[in-house]
Amino acid sequence: MSATSMLLAGLAASVATPFLAARFKRFGGALCVAVAAAMFAFFLSQVGAVAVAPVVDTVSWVPALGVDLTIRLDGFSLLFALLISGIGTLVTLYAAGYMDEKPDFTRSLFLLYILLFMMAMLATVTADNLIAMFVFWEMTSLLSFLLVGFDSKKAEAREAALQSLVVTVGGGLALLAGIILIGVGAGTFSIGALLADSSALVASPYFGPAIVLVMIGCFTKSAQVPFHFWLPNAMAAPTPASAYLHSATMVKLGVFLLAKLSPIFVQAEWFGPTLVIFGCATMVVAAVQALRSTAFKAVLAFSTVASLGTITMLIGLDGELAAVSVVGFITAHALYKAALFFCAGVVIHGTGQPELDRLGGLGAKMPVTRVAIILAALSAAGLPPFVGFIAKEYLFEGQLVSSFAIATVTVAVLVNAVMVAIAAIVVLRPFFGKAPADLHVHHGESPGMYIGPLVLGVAGLVFGLAPWLIAGSLLQPAASAINSAPMSVSFSLWHGFTPMLALSALVVALGALVTLKWNAIHAVLKPSAALERLLGDGGYQAMMRGLDAGSAWATPRFQNGDPRFYGAVTASAVTLLIFYGLLSGDGPLVPTPPDEPFRLYVVAAVVMIVVGCLAAVLAQSVVSAIIATGVAGYGLALIFLFNGGPDLALTQFSVETLFVVIVTAVILRLPLVLGVTRKRRERVYDVGLSLAFAFAVFICVLWIAAAPFNAALPEYFATVSYTEAFGRNVVNVILVDFRSLDTFGEIAVVALAAIAAWALLRATGEKPKPSGKGAPKAAPKAAPKAAPKAASKGAKEPAAPTQEA
Repeated sequence: MSATSMLLAGLAASVATPFLAARFKRFGGALCVAVAAAMFAFFLSQVGAVAVAPVVDTVSWVPALGVDLTIRLDGFSLLFALLISGIGTLVTLYAAGYMDEKPDFTRSLFLLYILLFMMAMLATVTADNLIAMFVFWEMTSLLSFLLVGFDSKKAEAREAALQSLVVTVGGGLALLAGIILIGVGAGTFSIGALLADSSALVASPYFGPAIVLVMIGCFTKSAQVPFHFWLPNAMAAPTPASAYLHSATMVKLGVFLLAKLSPIFVQAEWFGPTLVIFGCATMVVAAVQALRSTAFKAVLAFSTVASLGTITMLIGLDGELAAVSVVGFITAHALYKAALFFCAGVVIHGTGQPELDRLGGLGAKMPVTRVAIILAALSAAGLPPFVGFIAKEYLFEGQLVSSFAIATVTVAVLVNAVMVAIAAIVVLRPFFGKAPADLHVHHGESPGMYIGPLVLGVAGLVFGLAPWLIAGSLLQPAASAINSAPMSVSFSLWHGFTPMLALSALVVALGALVTLKWNAIHAVLKPSAALERLLGDGGYQAMMRGLDAGSAWATPRFQNGDPRFYGAVTASAVTLLIFYGLLSGDGPLVPTPPDEPFRLYVVAAVVMIVVGCLAAVLAQSVVSAIIATGVAGYGLALIFLFNGGPDLALTQFSVETLFVVIVTAVILRLPLVLGVTRKRRERVYDVGLSLAFAFAVFICVLWIAAAPFNAALPEYFATVSYTEAFGRNVVNVILVDFRSLDTFGEIAVVALAAIAAWALLRATGEKPKPSGKGAPKAAPKAAPKAAPKAASKGAKEPAAPTQEA
């Protein structure tokens, strides 16, 4: 089966199985797990083929725009696909147990979101066309919004979901602009074609702006400074979603795309240093925020932000070894971070307590979870013989051989010392600390919830002891893809007594010191209002308050419910744009009109139109104005008829007749008492605007008439209307065949407007009826009050509503 077929089958199964899970709870969760496992098995079967050459599968999607659905599996895409589907399998299993006590619909809905999220991620990392990739990229943002805000009854969850959506989708707009510039500059949207030959893009003036825009999109997705705040706040999501978000999915999409395009972008000398600066800044900010946090998931979340900063910094380093460091760190981080979040979920789910300083004594009550979190924490701390130790060795080696050795190594040592302390704290406090008196375990650990972290913890140990299992088959093709050239990877546990080993030892020693002083450091940093303003989401909150204030100011001024105002703004804008276009051209303002024979009947029709318009403006009754407007419409129908358009004329006659009849019938049923509502100054402006608009349209019509007639399009429609659409009326064929979607949209708009109008008119005739036992009885009708005296001599109250204007 091809990759495209497998992804489509996986999508169909992801939609279907959660509904089966709702119907058959006993084995419904297992079906959802099987879908994710099948995707993992498929991508695992592609390891041998991808090690030789990228696997490409192309399906035409929108050929007119150069958009195709090409699935391209190179080493780096395959590594991500395996992490996404493999950890996705464990997340689905974990979610089924985590949501076991929820209602069937809630549980199935969450599994649906998880599976769709997995499929969107897989499509994103395997898509070769940048436009297609962007579509799937935005799907992950939407689905993460649904996952973060899944518990919609909590204000915290709703706010965090909105924040994640605003930040990531805002960055997505920048990414889309960058992708378009890449396509314009390179002449292709294919990542494979760009990697093969990027000379056209590099020589293009759009190269620099495209890099900046793509970096903005990637920084928002991967929570880099200054967009780092949304990811920790997204901890309002249920723990299965948090584990998936932080380990192998959405937050790594940004660094994935940066690494994927780095062979192209590195040709701009400032690209690498920029990534190093932002990556290091993100590492430092996240480390400080982690030291200020108390919640279990929040501490882990900030450690994820620091890890993403580390990956961003590694992508910016020069030298081949940086590619090995990137893929090694991504793999190790995905394994231990998912396990840590799983264990945090088991603890919070069992105790209902999210705060680390209020947990303790859980080792005996959750023994399997204790083993799993110890294994994951040892890998996170970079201790041998875990794969995290090997990744950290390559991290330091890649920094030492780069041009940024001193700065990056200093930052990495300090930040990784904090990561070691975090790994120690999340193990020691909940599982080996003293149990608070008010802590109770409501739920014990279940197999569905501890299998995932245990498997990942053991995997980190196995890959550390036997790194050859993944070195040649996964890491080498992935590093070669990032390096855009084949390279050998020596991913081993022991490198001898090297500077990297000394740095690792220094990190562990500093981490132990931070662990001992954790409470003292936290006490100093936590109360700092300056740090909260500088490192928190204060900028985002200020922006949202500014938007609210701007909306409050603009809404009553621009959405004031006055149709005349809306029409005036629209007409003014169109008039200004027309005159700008006319005046900025090289030719005269008014073209020479074409020679046309004088036709008296046409002049008579024009006079009829003008008379109808003037009568509508000067009419004192709404009904009279409607009839006068219909007269002008009839005159336009005569123009169509005189110029060889009998079908258009017939349509116009029908429309005008129906308009006059229907609108008059509706107006007569409305209790209108209309008076003069426009001031003299407003009327003067109305007259001036209407004359300017009419003159602008008149000039445009003259230019259209003066332009040479191009008969290509009319001849095409006349030729193919019968042979391809089987219609003899060309206009009708154009409306219902060639531009059928436009016509359908117009009909839909009119239908929806009619339904809305009917609902409003119906509502005006209904009176609220009291309901319930305690509803008050209807009050007796009050006697009609005497009519107020006239305000001025000769004025009198109308006996009945009229349509006088």
